[in-house]
Amino acid sequence: MANFSKSNVPQFSVDVNQNVYLPEGGREVHAIVTVTATGGGTIGSAVTAPHLYSPGEGPSAAVVLMVDCSGSMDYPPTKMRNARDATAAAIDALRDGVHFAVVGGTHVAREVYPGGGGLAVAGAGTREQAKQALRRLSAGGGTAIGTWLGLTDRLLASAEVAIRHGILLTDGRNEHESPEDLKAALEACAGRFTCDARGVGTDWEVKEVTAVASALLGTADIVADPAGLAADFTRMMETAMGKEVADVSLRLWTPVGTTVRFVKQVAPTVEELTGRRTEAGPRAGDYPLGSWGDESRDYHVCVEVPAADIGQEMLAARLSLVIPQPDRGVQSLGAQGLVRAVWTDDMAASTSINPQVAHYTGQAELAEVIRQGLDLRKEGDIDGATAKLGRAVQLASASGNADTAKLLAKVVDVVDAAAGTVRLKAKVEEADEMTLETRSTKTVRVKK
Repeated sequence: MANFSKSNVPQFSVDVNQNVYLPEGGREVHAIVTVTATGGGTIGSAVTAPHLYSPGEGPSAAVVLMVDCSGSMDYPPTKMRNARDATAAAIDALRDGVHFAVVGGTHVAREVYPGGGGLAVAGAGTREQAKQALRRLSAGGGTAIGTWLGLTDRLLASAEVAIRHGILLTDGRNEHESPEDLKAALEACAGRFTCDARGVGTDWEVKEVTAVASALLGTADIVADPAGLAADFTRMMETAMGKEVADVSLRLWTPVGTTVRFVKQVAPTVEELTGRRTEAGPRAGDYPLGSWGDESRDYHVCVEVPAADIGQEMLAARLSLVIPQPDRGVQSLGAQGLVRAVWTDDMAASTSINPQVAHYTGQAELAEVIRQGLDLRKEGDIDGATAKLGRAVQLASASGNADTAKLLAKVVDVVDAAAGTVRLKAKVEEADEMTLETRSTKTVRVKK
């Protein structure tokens, strides 16, 4: 394990957990890779390509808040007021010197503050001006989230900063643009900024909100009661202000004859990264990890190696952390890890599954069977939904994922958690079902 160290910048480390042993003819190698950033020091310094900002040298971050102002935000009228109050609370949490803007979203995107196609710099005066502008927000119009993201991208691009982040709030379905338009907007924005997305109330589409967060490497959640928006927005902004390193990628090198089967984040949430690979030279590819503060995340890497004889050993993959810099190579963060393969005739060694690999394989399955179970329930397939959600209860119980177990218990009556025996509840609150679907990808780490 190696560390990257620079004044006021987090130190990165990489740890690899795996069973290195394969039976004769075995080819599939699994590893759990833990990436940790610690000791960032003064919040406000940031590493990004090609700049290193330190306190006092210049702004390190830019944030755009996208507030749904569609007509449905007036039902009930308290919803719009809660959204204004939440946005004001988030503005209060901005660090001095951070660039920011507010966008009002309907079937078009409108600059609410500061206007003129640019960003304001956070300070006592601009915070107050922004909050005054929020008071003029009113509800009316449709919903076209792709246009909100497009304007946000242009605003964020206007500032020479390290961290670019968006916060998006919606209460309705994306009915005023096609799914293809939203997909195109997400593809255009991916890698340019990160974004947290929130659905307020119960009239929005979970898959749309989670798609935004997934594509833009942010978080998604439900705020069923609009009264909870201010606290949630404050937490989101405080987390955004803690990000110090932007555009980190996991670089995976594999030897000749080795194939990458998949790379996925498995903690704190499940996120598929395999299809996001960008080539980085002979037999190497980069997988985007987004922006980092002081935190730790786990990734499941699976590679297929050439078959070998008993007693042979090989390097199956080499992992490193980099910040890609277009036309400038990369900035290395120094931390590296190795994935190995050793062929043995010791059956006990070669058939043993690493506890972390087993745990996260179960957590990924948990997220998938919840999604499948809820989809089957909506389709009226009671038997199919019962089987999938029963398996989800079993997995949540076995892994100690108490939060997900509690959410499942609002959708099914649990007869035997260990066996996965459940009955679908006859009546389920829409907010409970949406909360389970939105938070289904949240995982827990291996029990010590």
